[in-house]
Amino acid sequence: MSDRILLTLSGKYALEEELRHLKNVERPLIIEAISEARSHGDLSENADYQAAKEKQAFIEGRIQDIGDKLARGEIIDPSTIKSEKVVFGATVTLENPEGSTVVYQIVGEPEANIEKKKLSLSSPLAKAIINKEVGDEVQVQSPKGKVAYTVVEIEYK
Repeated sequence: MSDRILLTLSGKYALEEELRHLKNVERPLIIEAISEARSHGDLSENADYQAAKEKQAFIEGRIQDIGDKLARGEIIDPSTIKSEKVVFGATVTLENPEGSTVVYQIVGEPEANIEKKKLSLSSPLAKAIINKEVGDEVQVQSPKGKVAYTVVEIEYK
């Protein structure tokens, strides 16, 4: 396991907000739910108690995981990057041969989210476009076969 975890500034803020929510909202709620379930008697046959304990274990695990990521996080503010090439933090516009475009930001594993167009640095597409410049072409293996893209724009914001 690597000692450092790359995070964008917004990724760091999102993890900190999730950690606050887990500690200040979710943890007190689950403690209350466990207490309520205990009051119902026999714990060995109490499904509410078992479910609450499982949720508590998940919450505590997530709190530890986020704390670890923040402790090992190397925070990079993309708006301070000056590069003509695609590097961590870049927001990249790609065009396929049919002329349609997609825009992704290259981020660390903890903040990757394809629905939000945040692509993990370790993903095949990110690996293919790292160090590329505007006008460069790349080919990426996808479930549908090889897909070609041209780097149209690189921004750091």
